[in-house]
Amino acid sequence: MNGYCFNKQNGIALVLVLWILLLLTIITGSFSLMARMDRMEAHSLLSGTQARLSAEAAINLAVLALRDPDELSRMRADGRVYQQELNGILLEVSAIDERGKLDINAADELTLANMFIGHGMSVDESELLAAAVLDWRDADELERVNGAEEDAYFAAGLEVGPANRPFMMSEELLQVIGMQYELYRKLEPGITTFSRAAQPDPAFAPVEALMAMPDITYEEAVNFVEQRNSQQPGDSLGTELPNGIVVMEQGRGVTYSIKARATMPNGVWEQLQATIRLGANRSGSPYRVLRWREGFQN
Repeated sequence: MNGYCFNKQNGIALVLVLWILLLLTIITGSFSLMARMDRMEAHSLLSGTQARLSAEAAINLAVLALRDPDELSRMRADGRVYQQELNGILLEVSAIDERGKLDINAADELTLANMFIGHGMSVDESELLAAAVLDWRDADELERVNGAEEDAYFAAGLEVGPANRPFMMSEELLQVIGMQYELYRKLEPGITTFSRAAQPDPAFAPVEALMAMPDITYEEAVNFVEQRNSQQPGDSLGTELPNGIVVMEQGRGVTYSIKARATMPNGVWEQLQATIRLGANRSGSPYRVLRWREGFQN
């Protein structure tokens, strides 16, 4: 009987030991997993920081390239992408001269309507939206034909009416009655508040801005940009618009949108976009930042 009890106690002790070993194994494994995850998180954070700093460096390198006095080596601000590998980090940089975009503070009603139509709006809707844009930015409270002032906004259930001043940033277009977010996303790469240009300069214009020009289809705009951006510095021939006009760069701008993306060897990346104006400022910097965006997808 005593032997039976002894064997039973040994069995219970063995089971307890096994449970303790299992528990210790689970705890050790959990600590190992947590330590591994902490290392991965720290590595990812370090890679993200390196990518961001590299993207900032790429923007500064682009500024230097845009200021290059040699026309043959100067960066062309027509949206083409330049690539460079630096210490294993892939840098991709492009710049657009703001003269190539449509300034929503300078464009007339017809040009705005052309752009809206080019991005899929009906003629009637585009006329209403173009008039509403002009009523937003003019100083008076008189409602133009097809336009919209405060009463129209309140009648539509909106709590805020038009600002009756120029747009301070392109995002304010989203507050104009009739402007849809999806339409704005299509327009955004081709509009600005910095160029003071009533028409986009085709020598630098992205596809989105070219849609503001009359008698040009989306496919024709894409083909034109591809042909223009295939030209190399020093090429004497310009690129023809669908209407036969030859487009060539004239002069150098001072305001540019620069997009920079830095991709680490492990795939971690950071993307920045800065709209800058060349010219020394009080801090001694060779340029001034007008707009700054981080981590966007498009």
